[in-house]
Amino acid sequence: MTSATLLVELLTEELPPKALPRLGETFAGKIAEGLKAKGLAPADAAFRAFASPRRLAVTVANVAAEAAAKEVTEKLMPVSVALDADGRPTPALLKKMEAKGIAAEAAAGFERRMDGKAEALFHTATVPGAKLADVLSAIVQDAIKALPIPKVMHWGDGDATFVRPVHKLTMLHGAEVVPGRVLDLDSGRTTRGHRFMSRGDIDIATADAYEPTLLAEGKVIPSFAERRDDIERQLLAEAAKQGALLGEYADLLDEVAALVEHPTVYVGEFESEFLAVPQECLILTMRANQKYFPLFDGTGKLLNRFLIVSNMRVADPSNIIGGNARVVRPRLSDARFFFEQDKKQPLAARLPRLAPVVYHNKLGSVLERVERLEALAGAIAAQLKADVTAAKRAARLAKADLVTDMVGEFPELQGIMGRYYALADGEGEVVADAIQAHYQPRFAGDALPAGNAAAAVALADKLDALVGFFGIGMVPTGDRDPFALRRAALGVLRILMETPLPLELPRLIELAAAGFKPGLLGAEGFAAQLQDFMFERLKNLLRERGRDGAVIDAVLALRPARIDLVPAKLAAVEAFRALPEAEALAAANKRIVNILKKAEGEPGEPDIALLQEEAEKALFLRVVEVAPLVRSHVANEDYTEALRVLAGLRGAVDQFFEDVMVMAEEPLTRQNRLALLAQLAGLMNQVADISRLSA
Repeated sequence: MTSATLLVELLTEELPPKALPRLGETFAGKIAEGLKAKGLAPADAAFRAFASPRRLAVTVANVAAEAAAKEVTEKLMPVSVALDADGRPTPALLKKMEAKGIAAEAAAGFERRMDGKAEALFHTATVPGAKLADVLSAIVQDAIKALPIPKVMHWGDGDATFVRPVHKLTMLHGAEVVPGRVLDLDSGRTTRGHRFMSRGDIDIATADAYEPTLLAEGKVIPSFAERRDDIERQLLAEAAKQGALLGEYADLLDEVAALVEHPTVYVGEFESEFLAVPQECLILTMRANQKYFPLFDGTGKLLNRFLIVSNMRVADPSNIIGGNARVVRPRLSDARFFFEQDKKQPLAARLPRLAPVVYHNKLGSVLERVERLEALAGAIAAQLKADVTAAKRAARLAKADLVTDMVGEFPELQGIMGRYYALADGEGEVVADAIQAHYQPRFAGDALPAGNAAAAVALADKLDALVGFFGIGMVPTGDRDPFALRRAALGVLRILMETPLPLELPRLIELAAAGFKPGLLGAEGFAAQLQDFMFERLKNLLRERGRDGAVIDAVLALRPARIDLVPAKLAAVEAFRALPEAEALAAANKRIVNILKKAEGEPGEPDIALLQEEAEKALFLRVVEVAPLVRSHVANEDYTEALRVLAGLRGAVDQFFEDVMVMAEEPLTRQNRLALLAQLAGLMNQVADISRLSA
């Protein structure tokens, strides 16, 4: 069979830039899968995905024009139904053979073998392999159906629908056009290059010539990854030439790579007077609206220069550079206007405008929420011995920037602009910084609020949301989390654990719930449900950070109120687990837990006068001996040393279970031994549930 490289390309109108990489990867991957499923490409066939603003394409190596024939064996029917008493085909078998197109004389060659408990007839036939020309259109159509497209559009007089109008279909196997029809288009070998720099329609000679032909004649870099890398190289080189830095640029780089086919980087400039505006406003304006890359000095301060990724390469770029400078100037002027207008009204004066803004129809307005945040932030700050007045003031002003013109234009700047406006109003830096930081952490890896006052406001913001929505039964389910409660929970956990802060989670939930109107939080058991939710988030967070699952389960099984102590407890359990005594003690602890579960009533305290066996006396004395030391280590948060001391009990525990019958017939003896085991379990499980370490 003839094998060659296969090319499939859809030439379209401009595709959605943010979705382009995924569209390209899915389109290419599904076509490669379809070819392999039909036996037209080997299982390890290499393929290249191409995605530019106006095309999706793929080349697949070693594709056969026709798949190899293969033998297929299928069960026909049980012998008892297929053959009569003389071994001749029954009418039922003949009818089945006719339906399947099997010649009557083939019956003599049917195989008889056991199928479960009954004997059956099997027919083996050679099936010709699929032909590329017969199946390629269907494979391409299936790939199109699999694309992650939320909305499709219709164009022209045909019935075809796609994310954007499609103008040409190229399907080449080596040098030959594969006939077919997709999206009302017949396949060919003609494509188009760059809208302005290409020489017009371009014939692709062979599938292998696709990429170099587009680059040379069409002035298009068809590979998204290579185009992105090329842009990045140019950006870094030009930034270095300017003696500047690019800052964060990865997301914008992906978007720009989906907007251009022949990228060229130029340097633009704006008037330095605009630098009086908060640089976050200018940065967002340039990145979000204009897709420019701002430049910074070594300290992170914005410069009045930026990099433009143009889709044109020309000898004299002055018109491109000048045009972009003229376009960005009104945007920067708008930012300056918003900033100056917003500063004319203090944040505190904006608070009444939050009253008609609905936070949630069951949880009241944003102003009502602000009042809850103010009280809660003050209570948390008091526990932290922080500046209560500053925390309450920051919480009161934290949402006021939501009704400013700048945040109305750029919602991403909420909190950030609040800080600038607070400073302009004469608020202290602690208050201003807390206003900005109360949204932190916004995402995984984001910075935490700096300072206890800021941490108090940030905790209040997240706890109010968690308690409020859990309290009215609006709990995240599956992938649905419209109020970002998972993010809020992770924020609370990270602030408590990583700052760290000596606060008890149940008490924080209780304080947050107290701020709502009586009877509003009507969901039954919501506080316990919220704690379960948060411990599940903590478990996932710790696993993502490489902690052992059994160690996590052992520590979190006790539902520690102080999240800040969890890392130390994890480290202690990991160190304990490495000791030679650990496995035996964990198994013994598991045995103790199971015994105590079956016991009736409370075990009480062990009575030394009722101890009979030497092994139980020895264990009692060892428990009495180490208990004060273990409790002292736990109180001093030296969990590693506490568990090391407990490891010394192994010999006494092993001897106890070897020599002593716990469930003795005599009731007082049995109850006393259960009390001793309960005391031992309480001592061993102060840091973690050690039984969870037993396999």
